[in-house]
Amino acid sequence: MGQRSATVATTVTTWYFEMLSPEALRPKRFDPYDLSIQRMEVPCPEFGRFLYTAVGGPWYWCDRLSWSYADWQRHLERPEVEIWTAWSEGTPAGYVELEDQAQGNVEIAYFGLLPQFIGQGLGGYLLTVGVREAWGMGATQRVWVHTCSLDGPAAYRNYEARGFDLYRTETTLKLLPPLPPGPWPHSGAPVPAKA
Repeated sequence: MGQRSATVATTVTTWYFEMLSPEALRPKRFDPYDLSIQRMEVPCPEFGRFLYTAVGGPWYWCDRLSWSYADWQRHLERPEVEIWTAWSEGTPAGYVELEDQAQGNVEIAYFGLLPQFIGQGLGGYLLTVGVREAWGMGATQRVWVHTCSLDGPAAYRNYEARGFDLYRTETTLKLLPPLPPGPWPHSGAPVPAKA
């Protein structure tokens, strides 16, 4: 019997978006009855990794899976990094990670919702808050973000709807495991259907 391949060659398209002024933001109107969005004030590797895997596990977010506790601690202690978490009924619903960069740029480095909160309108609202915070933390030239064909199917539309403009598209071939990593190894979490 042949050995099953550990990776699959996959064509991945990456889209880069930018917003060049705060006035370009088209805010998402949303009336959250029990939603708060708070900045992570205390660097907490356990919580940072939880958000990354809980949100990104279904979508092949793999870049930080090998990070050690010390890696997470160093990253979260950087003054250029801010993490804003949405909470619904006492439960983390999603987050946005911002990174202040050179020449007046702020990147939305990571953004998304936990699976239980997708499809309720929270994504557009959380992105609206994230963009406002990005301009407030030091963006003078632009706020930018990228998403790809491995990400949630609503991501691209959400960035466009909030007023981001597409400025670059790249297509590459990547070796990926047959299934996304999920929220933790061998979790058995359902894999979302492709749109």
